[in-house]
Amino acid sequence: MADRYDYSHAARREKLISWIQSIAFWGLSLGGVIFLAFAITHYGLAKTTADASMDPTLAENDTILIDCMRYKLFKPQRNDVIVFCQDKDKKRKDAFYNIKRIVGLPGENVQIKNGSVYINGKEMIEIVAVDRMMISGLATYEVKLGDDEYFVLGDARNSSEDSRYAAIANVKREDIIGYAWIRTNKFAFVNNLNRKD
Repeated sequence: MADRYDYSHAARREKLISWIQSIAFWGLSLGGVIFLAFAITHYGLAKTTADASMDPTLAENDTILIDCMRYKLFKPQRNDVIVFCQDKDKKRKDAFYNIKRIVGLPGENVQIKNGSVYINGKEMIEIVAVDRMMISGLATYEVKLGDDEYFVLGDARNSSEDSRYAAIANVKREDIIGYAWIRTNKFAFVNNLNRKD
């Protein structure tokens, strides 16, 4: 008499393997989501508070969510509102973060005359509502930006300490923490605030 194959045992075995694979898949998926959430909250996002130098775009004490990953993938652009820190130890809890708007890009010549910004001799068109500048500071004469330097201004153009002053001067790429992304206390995307259009 031929040996009889136990199909019920084989079916149970296949069902057990399928069940183990499902548990492994969901376990790995859950682990991946937890790891991604940890990476985003610890390395991809940060938070800071605005000062009055970005008024009327941002009010003093507005809380800002910083996208710290953006500039690992893309170059900072003109009119980006950035967060930077010139403290050598950027991870210190008391390190001071600045929030300003990029007006000059690496390699450009920046000058402020008649209250306006000039890039390589041409007047820059402002995309946000700002006052004409009363003080040109270091940009009274053309400022030549290095290959890793940005010229930044606060939107409160007449009461902002920014690249016009030696204490800030040109901001190096390595000092940029990230892109000022979301205002969290009165939800809005920072890039959409105070635009002329």
